[in-house]
Amino acid sequence: MKILIIGNGGREYAIGLKLQSETNVEKIYFAPGNGATSKIGENVLTSDFEQLAKFAIDNAIDLTIVGPEAPLSAGVVDVFKAHGLAVFGPSKAAARLEGSKAYMKDFLAKNNIKTAQYLNTDNKKEAFKFIDTLGLPVVVKADGLCAGKGVIIAQTHEEAKDAVSDMLSGDSFGDAGKRVVVEEYLDGFELSFFAICDGENFVSLPVAQDHKRLLDNDKGPNTGGMGAYAPSPLAGANLIKRLEDEVVKPTLKGMQNEGAPFCGVLFVGVMVVGDEPYVLEFNVRFGDPECEVLMPLIDGNLSEILLNAANGKLEAVKLKAQCAVGVVISSENYPYKNSPKAKISVKQIPENSHLVYAGVSEKDGEIYASGGRVLVCVGLGDSIKNAQERAYELCKNVEFKGMQYRKDIAWQALR
Repeated sequence: MKILIIGNGGREYAIGLKLQSETNVEKIYFAPGNGATSKIGENVLTSDFEQLAKFAIDNAIDLTIVGPEAPLSAGVVDVFKAHGLAVFGPSKAAARLEGSKAYMKDFLAKNNIKTAQYLNTDNKKEAFKFIDTLGLPVVVKADGLCAGKGVIIAQTHEEAKDAVSDMLSGDSFGDAGKRVVVEEYLDGFELSFFAICDGENFVSLPVAQDHKRLLDNDKGPNTGGMGAYAPSPLAGANLIKRLEDEVVKPTLKGMQNEGAPFCGVLFVGVMVVGDEPYVLEFNVRFGDPECEVLMPLIDGNLSEILLNAANGKLEAVKLKAQCAVGVVISSENYPYKNSPKAKISVKQIPENSHLVYAGVSEKDGEIYASGGRVLVCVGLGDSIKNAQERAYELCKNVEFKGMQYRKDIAWQALR
């Protein structure tokens, strides 16, 4: 098989790394890829959907896998399907589950899927009135895609109103904030639940837990994610079955009713309050850094699994009886501002661990940290503790100027 992966982050590198180990995969292309993906496959430097589809035809690509949310929301899958190409990911219509928070919340309400009390509006007065009915803190979300940054957790009603004003005026997030979702704050613990879907059927992957805050003990600013682990012991068999029965099944049925069958990865952001799971959000692709810990836990050919899903013929997925922990190493000034490029040196890769590259560039055969979340150190083991130890052992073997990482990834599972 020849496979094209659209995207340039750690998620796409992790998918490529998994595919590289499969004997039936002949060649991998990345569009556009990063400074390290060229060591796995070949980078294709275009982002135009029609040009990418032509490339797929000209190079006899058997399957295209779309990594990030932006091209999915912009309709890349529709373009590929119009050319008769096999592509794994949701249509533009189905990607609204992530592309519009207002659409997603209304969909949840319409399909009786449990979520926080909310209001979606473009009317400031209406939003202010609803804010006054809520306890503290208050959650304010921009409707559109904001690269994971469009959520404000306001500690006072005034702060919530200021956030609404800034969004609706276009000052905060441009057009993405011209409609807002205001909702009650749920106090519990978060989990990331993933299901591979073919439009009608689905298979569940191990439940992961992400670590959003920059610093240990969940301190500091929110980030795109500083690490993850799977499977989480916080998700017992009963909770998983409830998520399948009360969230995934009605979502697939609901999307069929909307005329937009969901094919791709349904990523359910879950908040567990007491014993009750609430849907915080839907994403329509693998999470990052969750993807980095899920890929090595899949037993079997990912290429065949995703091709079958793309063709509406999803089959059972075997999983390894292992645990994985991924620790993100970020650049010096992340997430505040850009960082100077820094050469990465790796002493050695200990057994049962591997590197996933994300924010990197290449020059003269050397890999450089180019900013943001630079790479992920992944450890595998028979227990989360064992996997954690291996991930941090690998961290000690990585060096670049200004590197920073959390020292407590998987703490909720190990406390």
